[in-house]
Amino acid sequence: MEEHPKPEENMDKKENAQNPEGEQPKQTSRRKFMKNIGLIGAGAVAGAGALFSADIFEKAKKKGGKKAVLLTQDNKLVEVDSLEMKALEKSPEEQMQFRGREGIPGRRWIFVIDLSKCRNARQCITACQSAHHLRPEQFHINTLEMQENQHTAPYHMPKPCQHCDNPPCVSVCPVDATFKRPDGPVLIDNERCIGCRFCIAACPYSARSFNWIKPKDDDKDKELPYNIELNIPQRIGTITKCLMSSDRLREGKLPYCVSACPNGVYYFGDENEDAVTNGTTKETVRLSTLLRDNGAYQLMEDLGTKPRVYYLPPKNRLFPFEPSKDAEPKKI
Repeated sequence: MEEHPKPEENMDKKENAQNPEGEQPKQTSRRKFMKNIGLIGAGAVAGAGALFSADIFEKAKKKGGKKAVLLTQDNKLVEVDSLEMKALEKSPEEQMQFRGREGIPGRRWIFVIDLSKCRNARQCITACQSAHHLRPEQFHINTLEMQENQHTAPYHMPKPCQHCDNPPCVSVCPVDATFKRPDGPVLIDNERCIGCRFCIAACPYSARSFNWIKPKDDDKDKELPYNIELNIPQRIGTITKCLMSSDRLREGKLPYCVSACPNGVYYFGDENEDAVTNGTTKETVRLSTLLRDNGAYQLMEDLGTKPRVYYLPPKNRLFPFEPSKDAEPKKI
């Protein structure tokens, strides 16, 4: 059966007939020209991004990496070969956030509050409010007037966040804005906080408050990078709470409240070292001995929250009780 030449062959024969010496034509055929136009047009439409993508996929075929699905900054899902991915260096702000969540390795910070020494000087409150740029009505720590019953004398009780080892506030947060650090503190990340206030409802110690209005120093602080360990800048519509002065711990210093108290109410230290230091006398004592010999207790420990704040009962008081103006002791 006779084979008919293909159209392409006929085209080539016509071109050769015009060039009997077998030289290549100076101009390409219309068909080849259109082919080239098509390729160039596709490349122009795709642009450099398409060429780059093709290069990545060619490398991926050779390397055989697994595919990973990532979310881009413009909220698009893309598939990238895992062998082509690399970690970017963190900015100073990102490094501050990262270390704020990681904590200080090897440490287990703990508070001991001696109720026999508190005379409601409230300098611990002032120092805390100043450090965290709080309004006068906002408290990370407050002193309550307590009385066991009508036959016992009232006393003052400082009450910060208890920094529980089993914190109910953390388990109810839907966006991981509040979290427990390995070294003890329970912190709040206001860049994640959505203001749902689930943590406020879950906390049995009423240790959290909500920024209902524009925070103090909002205009002055807004250009500052967010410091998760100091919770500054404060933000309207988010939670604020005691942070165990995590920024001070980073510098090897005692918390603001501990250093400011003039009466030696607070002890603070590392449970792993079994040692705590009094903020006023700077005396370091053995933690286990201090707790055992003074009948230490924790607030509402039957709830299973495992607080990291211990209280020493108000026995052998150093000061007579002086009630706050227009305040009534709370009975427990």
